[in-house]
Amino acid sequence: MKTMNPDKLDFATLCVHGSGAPVSPTGAISVPIFQTSTFAFRDLDTAAQEFAGEKPGYIYSRLQNPTTEAFEREVAFLEHAEASAAFASGMAAVAMTLLALARPGDKILSTHTVYGGTHALFEEQLKKFDIEVIYADSPDAAEFAAKMDSRVKAVFIETPANPTLAVLDIAAIAGIAHDWNVPLIVDNTFATPYYQSPLQLGADIVLHSTTKYIGGHGDAIGGVVAGSKTFIDDLRSSGLKELGAIMSPFTAWLMLRGLKTLPVRMDRSSENAMQVAKFLDGHEKVSRVHYPGLQSHPGHDIARRQMRGFSGVLAFELHGGFPAAERMLNAVNLISLAVSLGDCDTLIEHPASMTHSSYSPEERRELGISDGLVRLSVGLEGIDDLLADLQQALDKA
Repeated sequence: MKTMNPDKLDFATLCVHGSGAPVSPTGAISVPIFQTSTFAFRDLDTAAQEFAGEKPGYIYSRLQNPTTEAFEREVAFLEHAEASAAFASGMAAVAMTLLALARPGDKILSTHTVYGGTHALFEEQLKKFDIEVIYADSPDAAEFAAKMDSRVKAVFIETPANPTLAVLDIAAIAGIAHDWNVPLIVDNTFATPYYQSPLQLGADIVLHSTTKYIGGHGDAIGGVVAGSKTFIDDLRSSGLKELGAIMSPFTAWLMLRGLKTLPVRMDRSSENAMQVAKFLDGHEKVSRVHYPGLQSHPGHDIARRQMRGFSGVLAFELHGGFPAAERMLNAVNLISLAVSLGDCDTLIEHPASMTHSSYSPEERRELGISDGLVRLSVGLEGIDDLLADLQQALDKA
């Protein structure tokens, strides 16, 4: 983008043209894939300077790679961050972030309602490091204030949350975290930088499973963390250099490709999701629909304030509980029974049996993850085709 001011350009334009930073001396429009493990030095003195951090350069792709670096630069640009670091998966991004912030004896404050893999990390793996995760009793900011103490070293939230689509007030929770001088981490996977800018709302660190909307095509797994340069440099040293959870150059290239079409895909997915939510909201087999775009959603006003769109994931509950959910999920034709979300394809799943099976039945009941709850990631298909498939499947529920 030569001399154009990015502040005056539409987000879609920024996604297509990027930050404007040079990537290739050849002038290639598409970022080259530097599929190499190591890089040659001009001489020993140059090698020594780069290893000492006295001179910039590429040493080894576990440390830094031009293709991966290009992706990191674009995510930081779109998230209004100083820097970002890419990881092998969204779970690697979450785990490395928390391990960089907490030490044995420390606490992390979160909500109970998070992705099942994140919950398992909290309850199983972090305990091995003597890191305790405590939980706010509800999404309300006041509940976070009630749980803060001097051992809490970070606050972690998802908004919208998986799978109930609970919406949390980022600015309010950031204020509480900052009163205790701890960072707020926001998993922005559901909203993406297109619909939500956590750092501009007061958060300190934002992360994504790039497998989802950023990649957007169901063909690559990755994660990314964005924040201050100081924190990202520390995270790069621990999570990438020492623990090795790196994103490959080819995956980074796929993620860069995904960024170019992010707004177009998000708009189509969200438009479809709103129509699906309204269809389900009036269906006799459905007892409740969880979608921030509906005025009946308890977090609708917060979502309108801090989001620019409502994204493409929703959940709904069936009157018939698990038997009805099982019949419905087994009856879909066009829609795929599969985990993940943010794909071009519409994906349906049963959280209690699948993504959130790591929760105990008691925990699921307390969090509103009923046996009749179904999560739907609405894709890019024609809306009439989606509604027809949902109708015929609900007829069998």
